Amino acid sequence: MSTDHQYVDRTTGVVLQERLLADGWIRALYSPALENAAWLSKLASSRYTSRLLGYLNYDNLLSSRITGMRRFLQANGINTEELVAKPETLDTPRKIFERQIRYWECRPLPGEERCAVCPADARLILGSMNEHSGLFIKNKFFDFAELLGGRKRRWHFIFKGGDFAVLRLTPEKYHYTHAPAAGRVADFYSVSGRYHSCNPNATVQLLHPYSKNRRVVTILDTDCEGGTSIGNLAMIEIVALMVGRIEQRYSDLHYESPKPIREGMLLKAGAPKALFQPGSSTVVLLFEAGRVRFAEDLVRNQTRSGVRSRYSAVLEFPLCETDVRVRSLLAHAAGGVTHD
Repeated sequence: MSTDHQYVDRTTGVVLQERLLADGWIRALYSPALENAAWLSKLASSRYTSRLLGYLNYDNLLSSRITGMRRFLQANGINTEELVAKPETLDTPRKIFERQIRYWECRPLPGEERCAVCPADARLILGSMNEHSGLFIKNKFFDFAELLGGRKRRWHFIFKGGDFAVLRLTPEKYHYTHAPAAGRVADFYSVSGRYHSCNPNATVQLLHPYSKNRRVVTILDTDCEGGTSIGNLAMIEIVALMVGRIEQRYSDLHYESPKPIREGMLLKAGAPKALFQPGSSTVVLLFEAGRVRFAEDLVRNQTRSGVRSRYSAVLEFPLCETDVRVRSLLAHAAGGVTHD
């Protein structure tokens, strides 16, 4: 399999090469040649290993130079004009990772009201659990029932056959997540799990990687008064290697007076919701069947020719990520419209 992994930049339409942190080590760890070394995979995806790597890469100035994390962040570039804090105050990898941006200026919401927006700066893949949809992807990124947790059967029924979006946050990204729509919190709970890497190679080699990792599930009822009116929506925030915590920090205005998520809260579309601490991480959104229609450019990019994607190479059909910005258009309200 090629070591290249490319994606499409949504803003420019240009195909770019991703710089993957510790890629050789990740490819070796998740290689089929080591598939019988279960102890090694279990050790690498443990909570303690994740915490140790997080400390060495983000909190220890000496070791962050040795591991290459500082060089990685510098090489990928941080737009200092977006920052809330002065750039000189971001003097550790952790502070860079947990930075706040003036999203109300540099990440404007779409003009239309009845839509879902991207919950993070991330690389995105779209899919459907409906076998008759052109976006159908069979049981690759997650096991649907396992993803939501085995005790929440009600939500299994509601989201069965629906559409989904997978958003992969790479280490240099802004790591706050934002509410993808306006709605009332109908349920909020955590599901235990491992700390597997979300590197594309690990994702394609593991079976159902996103339903194996520790995660936090937020169910939004967007059909409530003041909601976006696109049905129930599940937002699953998933830890990964070096991500030890998902801290809920919902704010109605900028980052002021952050508070934890609780059932019954009304969330505003595009408002800051949570912070990953720190490393790579993933957000999965689940939509009810027939309630949304994904933005055409995102659907088109996914099967774009000439893009060297590790997903395409292993799955043997075109599957390319699009680099998206938080609060940008993800999907329109569809009524009864579904993908052909």
